[in-house]
Amino acid sequence: MLSAITAFIITSGARLITGARALWLGCTAQPVQRLYYANHSSHGDFVLLWASLPAELRRRTRPVAGADYWQKDGIRRYVINEVFNGVLIDRERSSPEANPLQPMLDALDEGDSLIIFPEGTRNLEDGLLPFKSGLFHLATARPNVELVPVWIANLNRVMPKGRALPLPLLCTLSFGAPLEHLPDEDKTAFLERARNALLALAPEEN
Repeated sequence: MLSAITAFIITSGARLITGARALWLGCTAQPVQRLYYANHSSHGDFVLLWASLPAELRRRTRPVAGADYWQKDGIRRYVINEVFNGVLIDRERSSPEANPLQPMLDALDEGDSLIIFPEGTRNLEDGLLPFKSGLFHLATARPNVELVPVWIANLNRVMPKGRALPLPLLCTLSFGAPLEHLPDEDKTAFLERARNALLALAPEEN
């Protein structure tokens, strides 16, 4: 009960502060298992994307997050585990033999959708950083899961680094068409195609 109330407060607050609009440009908001991959410019990215999904989709959509950050204290552990039901990954590779993608593969096998950021770290500049290879390996291992690009616009400007109060700017989340699965495509070509599909959703600067 407490986790549901906390989720309502967080999602309502995120939408209120940002005035977030979800634009379903290439797909519809339907309960299909998906891997939503997005640009990453703020710690609030996955919160806003998750909050922008209809309640039915939110219940089966889990953000992927770094265990090193979210396990630091009790509040973070509660939020990521009980509120967002996040999938935590070991970015520090404490066990070299372990497959860092395994928690995500397990979640997909349970029927959940995921939110991931293939740049791997926050990008405070325009455009996109090169994609890490994890997106390719997930897509190859689970080809029946839809890969949907999502461009998050303006969130880094709403709460820029070092500012205590948010700026009154509208955030939009543009959901593109699912990426077509090409069985014989190599990693380099796939990552470039996935990156271009995401960049194509970015709004043009005035």
